[in-house]
Amino acid sequence: MRIIITGSPGVGKTSAAKALGKKLGYAILNEKQFALEEKIGKWNAEEDELVIPLEPYAKALNKLFTEKKNVIIEGHLLCELKAGADFIVLIRVHPELLEGRLHLRNYSEEKVQDNVFCEGIDYCKKKVLRNYTEKKIIEVQSGKSIKETLDRIIMGLKEKGAKL
Repeated sequence: MRIIITGSPGVGKTSAAKALGKKLGYAILNEKQFALEEKIGKWNAEEDELVIPLEPYAKALNKLFTEKKNVIIEGHLLCELKAGADFIVLIRVHPELLEGRLHLRNYSEEKVQDNVFCEGIDYCKKKVLRNYTEKKIIEVQSGKSIKETLDRIIMGLKEKGAKL
């Protein structure tokens, strides 16, 4: 299976991807790592982040998905594009909990509020629903532990007919 894990920064995408990859024996990629390997994007020093153009990124991701069958890629930008994934896992968290997590990561107040706002208005969910059919989307609430979140993802995959 080719699985995308997406959601706002701080919801637990990376931890969930690592746990799911370990359980399934799948390769795990981070969106930024993949962009750097593919030489897609430019570093914005002012924002201190990699700016990834979506069209070439989606093209490279679709190429990866034709070459690799058992892979998980995680990242918050992945809700923005349409790719040939078998399943899209959207991880959600209550905005107040997200705010605390982002402060612990030392995000600037502007970045914290931007991401909390996006979570509050279902930004990633709206984008995922525009880009994928309902039968591919698994929406889970971030659990109190990685194991709890992983169990929710596994249950969602099984409900959608994934062969695990």
